Formats: sequence, structure tokens, C-alpha cells
Amino acid sequence: MALASTVKVVLGSIAFAIFWVLAVFPAVPFLPIGRTAGSLLGAMLMVVFRVLTPDQAYDAIDLPILGLLFGTMVVSIYLERADMFKYLGMMLSWKSKGAKDLICRICLISAISSALFTNDTACVVLTEFVLKTARQHNLPPHPFLLALASSANIGSSATPIGNPQNLVIAVQSKISFGNFLIGILPAMLMGVFVNALILICMYWKLLSIQKDEEDVAVEVFSEEEMNSHRFSPATLSHNSQEWNSRLELMAVQSPPHLSGNMGHVEALRNRAISSETEIQKDPIITLDSARNSNASKEAAKDVSTQVKEETIPSKRVASMDRLKDALSVRSSEGKEDFTTKWKKLLWKSCVYLVTIGMLIALLMGLNMSWTTITAALALVVLDFEDARPSLEKVSYSLLIFFCGMFITVDGFNRTGIPSTLWDLMEPYSRIDHVSGIAILAIVILVMSNLASNVPTVLLLGARVAASTAAISAADEKKAWLILAWVSTVAGNLSLLGSAANLIVCEQARRAPQFGYTLSFWSHLKFGVPSTLIVTTIGLALIR
Repeated sequence: MALASTVKVVLGSIAFAIFWVLAVFPAVPFLPIGRTAGSLLGAMLMVVFRVLTPDQAYDAIDLPILGLLFGTMVVSIYLERADMFKYLGMMLSWKSKGAKDLICRICLISAISSALFTNDTACVVLTEFVLKTARQHNLPPHPFLLALASSANIGSSATPIGNPQNLVIAVQSKISFGNFLIGILPAMLMGVFVNALILICMYWKLLSIQKDEEDVAVEVFSEEEMNSHRFSPATLSHNSQEWNSRLELMAVQSPPHLSGNMGHVEALRNRAISSETEIQKDPIITLDSARNSNASKEAAKDVSTQVKEETIPSKRVASMDRLKDALSVRSSEGKEDFTTKWKKLLWKSCVYLVTIGMLIALLMGLNMSWTTITAALALVVLDFEDARPSLEKVSYSLLIFFCGMFITVDGFNRTGIPSTLWDLMEPYSRIDHVSGIAILAIVILVMSNLASNVPTVLLLGARVAASTAAISAADEKKAWLILAWVSTVAGNLSLLGSAANLIVCEQARRAPQFGYTLSFWSHLKFGVPSTLIVTTIGLALIR
């Protein structure tokens, strides 16, 4: 494609430059409007500058990609409600055997969850679990956050639903879900293994030192637990002192009551003494009075026993009624809890079954967009509640960002600049020899970090496929998979290389009680060697 008119080239380049700056640096001081508004601004400028007509702008929006992205987000939301990611987080620390074992677990769980539920979703829900697990084991969170973010990027390369650029590649290339998975899965598995190995080697001393501290912490914790649950001299002395203090407190608080009782005893004693003296003075009078008093006491006893016999049955009936009411309330509450528990368990099972059915349908080669949308709506119906709270969690700003990006990139393509640059690189980037694969990988790696991975795929995808289609259909498929692999792993190069990295960094910084800041340079020190090694190994395994 030849270059367009000079005016169109200049204005289109300005619109794309504004989009690029706001996409890569969303909080620039002179225009801090963010990525989403930046993409809409770039799209609007393409139309205002007449690089695109309004109809061409609407046609540039790829609805199948938006549908696929929307469906995967809704399914991920319901999986999160069904505690899927909670169970994945619990697997991180289940029977953990130390820091190095934890690194390997994080890499594996992060990669698998990213391949099935997108890398951004995995990073959002697993970051806090990773921080808690590291703190509980007295370990530094830095290497584990790197393991989460980097493995999420690597793992997401294996499936079309793993990340946004793979969605674009799957839709444009028409490669089935199963062929996509088979083509990249070996590279993904080896990449995760190598990435974990690099992390362990780079932080070996740090993880080994923390392992010793971890053992001490575990021993101290187990001793405290043992002391709290067993009778030891320390606990017994503590309990005896506690009981003594309680008794002393009772003694201090009881004088009014006890003094009253003592006064009553003294009065009885005085009465007994006085009665004795009266008996000694006048035995006859005392005897008559004693008989009269005994008779009155017997009469009083008869009346009191009769009253007691009448009141006891009524009290027993009332207490039995109260007991029956309490038992009926408890039984009804127990039945309600049991019913609620089983309803929730049944709903979770339905969510998991629908998700498995969606994955099976994708592997069978059904339309990916409508398959994910169907699964999402099936979950909405099965929930049998107002879907608004769940649908409000969908990242509509991301969908709008994609709409603006589609228009902006299509306008930039119409200027002819990308085609001209590709014509210069194309003779050296053929994938039928090793040097061509290396040059193509370098171009994708650089552009993914300069222009972001999704715009890179939109700019290079059709051109790379067209140049390799002349060789063979198998090479065309391989070119698409190379583009997917390199553009995804390129996100590990720097902290700004992918949204997953930024999500992990931001989630870790905002985590309550476990906050940690992952710096740009600490990520770059690990990201450069990991990206270059993993990318190179993966290129040799893609078929």
C-alpha cells in the first residue's frame, strides 16, 4: 500500500501519536485523561481529520472480538462468585514445602488460571492471596509477585481467551481453539518452567535465608498451639492464679450480702437466747405459747404446700411450652441453613459445569464469541437473581478502549506508514529460516513495548500472515502463533509492558495490611533476562 496524501499522513500520525502517548502513559501531566478517553480521542481525531469516514470508523470496530471479551469477563465474574479463585488461592499454601516450592506453585497456578480465565483476571484475584501466603510464611513478597505477573503473561499465551491480543489473533486468523492450544502449549509449559527456574536462581540466597526464618516461625507457632491446648505447668499456674483472683474478687464484692446474712444469724441467736431465758422464768406460759405457735406453723405449712402444688403444674406447662418453641425455632433455622447450603453448592456446581461445557465447545471449534456469550447468559439465568450487580463488574471501559483503538489503528493503517515500514522489513523477516524468525521476533518485541501488544498485533498481523501465506498454509499459521507468543511474553520485559504487571503492582500496593510496592527497576532486573530466554526457547517449540 502506497503512502496517502501528505496531509492525511501528517494528521493521521498526530492522531495516532496522541493515542499512543495516552495508552502508554495514561497520566501525563498535560492531558491526564487515561487510556480509555485517549483511545476515544484518537478515534475522534481520525474522523475529524478525515483520515477515516464515519462509516469506515464504524466498520473498523471488530464486534466478534468485543463479544468474546465481554463473554469471558462475565464468566470470570461468576467463577469468582463461585469461589473458584478462592480455591486456587488456597492451593498456594496447601502442604507447602518451603519458599522454592511456593514459587513453583505460584508459577503453575497463575499460568493455568490465566490460560482459562485471562491473565488480568488471574492477577486481580490472586495477588492478595500471594501476599498473604508470603507473609504467613515469613517470606519477602517481591519474588512471588514477579512469579505471579510473569507466569500469568506466559500462561495466557496458550489459549485464544488468555489475553486480548490472542482474541484478536484468533478472530483474524480463524485458527480454532484446539489448534491454537496445541500449537503454543509446549512453549507455554517450558516457558513457565524456565521462568520459575530463573526466579529461583536469581533469588536463591534470599529464599534460602527466609526458609530458615520460616522454620523458626513454624516451630514457635506450633509450641504456642501446644501450650494453648495441653495442660502444662505454665498453663496450670496461669489458671490457678486466675481462679484465685476471681475468688478474691467475689470476696470483695460480697460483703453487703454476707453482712446481711450474718446479721440475720445474730438475730436468730439473740432470739434463741431470749426464749431460753423466758422458758426458765415461766415454763407454763412458754409451753402454751409454744403449742399455739406450733399449730399456727402447721396451718401455714398446709396452706403453703397447697399453693405450691397448684402452682408447680402451671410452671411446668409454661416451661415446656417455652422449650418446645425454642426447639421448633432451632429446627427451622437448621433446616433453612441446610437448604441454603445445598442451594449454594448446587449453584456452584452449575457454574463449574457451564464453564467446562464452554471450554469443551471451544475445543470442538464452535464460534468463540457466541460460545462465551452463551455461557455467560446461561450463568445469568441459573443465578435466578437480578444480574445487574454482576454485570456492573464488567470492565466496560476496556470494551470502549478497544472500540477507540480499532478505529485509531485502522486510520493509521490507511496512512500507508505501517505498510511502507513493513515492506522494508519483510525480506528479512521470513519465517522459513532461523534469522528471519529472529528478526521478526525482535520487531514484535520492540513494538509490543513501544506501542503495546494489542496495537502491535493489529498493525502487524495481516501483513505477517500475507507474507507467509505465499510460502505455505502451515507457515501462515505458525506466523500467527509466533506473533501471539512473542507479543504476549514481551509484556514481561518491563513493568509497563502489560496490564497484568500493572494490576499486580497496584493490587499489591493497595492490599490492606499486606501492602507492598513493586518498583520499575526491580521488575526490569528480572524481566529482561526472563523475557529474552523464555521467548527464545518458546520460538523453537512453536509448531
